[in-house]
Amino acid sequence: MNNIQWTGGVEHWTKKDDINLFLWEKPAKPGVKPAGTILFVHGSSMASQPTFDLHVPGRPDSSVMDWFAERGFNTWCMDNEGYGRSDKHRPINSDISNGADDLAAGSEYILKKTGAPSLLMYGISSGALKAALFAQRYPDRVARLALDAFVWTGEGSHTLEQRKKKLPEFIAKNRRPIDRAFVHSIFNRDHPDTADAATVEAFADAILTLDDSMPTGTYVDMCSKLPLIDPEKISVPSLILRGEYDGIAGLDDLIKFFTLLPNMDKQFNVMEGISHASFQQKNYMTVYHILHSFFSMPENLYRG
Repeated sequence: MNNIQWTGGVEHWTKKDDINLFLWEKPAKPGVKPAGTILFVHGSSMASQPTFDLHVPGRPDSSVMDWFAERGFNTWCMDNEGYGRSDKHRPINSDISNGADDLAAGSEYILKKTGAPSLLMYGISSGALKAALFAQRYPDRVARLALDAFVWTGEGSHTLEQRKKKLPEFIAKNRRPIDRAFVHSIFNRDHPDTADAATVEAFADAILTLDDSMPTGTYVDMCSKLPLIDPEKISVPSLILRGEYDGIAGLDDLIKFFTLLPNMDKQFNVMEGISHASFQQKNYMTVYHILHSFFSMPENLYRG
């Protein structure tokens, strides 16, 4: 395995009570018109830098943080408690609610550090659940919310149906082991060949540089406690992103969720040729394009 080093960014730390949380910043490119501050939120089985600051030889713009920074966005990600560089010593399973608590601490730090009035937020998979729960709790801190590979009630989710078979095992312990074969399974379970082999291997190298096990809490929540989010309590402008082949995010389930969002500044986008891990897919530039469009939406000049 290649041990990965991350460069070109700024390391930050903040506290959630006595827990140390790691944040990684890639500032906006100098001389570019300021476009906002983004906080990217990772999923169940990888820390933040492998997901959002991945570099793959021969694959331009693999780092979504770099791509957005070049377009004037201050970009941030953070490791939830139990992941990556953040503390892992508490005997807890780091569930969705705990992850939203992390986002409260991290967002407070970012807003104070940057002076930004609010954040543009993107969450993927269980990270989308954490971001949505955070937006319910702290709508004043969220300017726009993008939820990718999101799940509401779990209805129509083939992946969760399979995962439920291991629920007693996940409930019995706070962490689960991961290895390269597990990372491969993320890409093979829905629709093989939507990601290229070099990207999958680079992603696995990056994930396994930081972790050899992951918390079980998000798996337990997604298999046994849904729904965790009330769409009618998400008041901020929202984007729902769903990969064509994603086995987590049931299409009908998401459409029902979308219809209940009260803010009419909302979008629903199905991404062709994409399964679950959007930024590591062959069609990753499609995701960037949609997200950039949503995050750079002009101000609404009419409110009836």
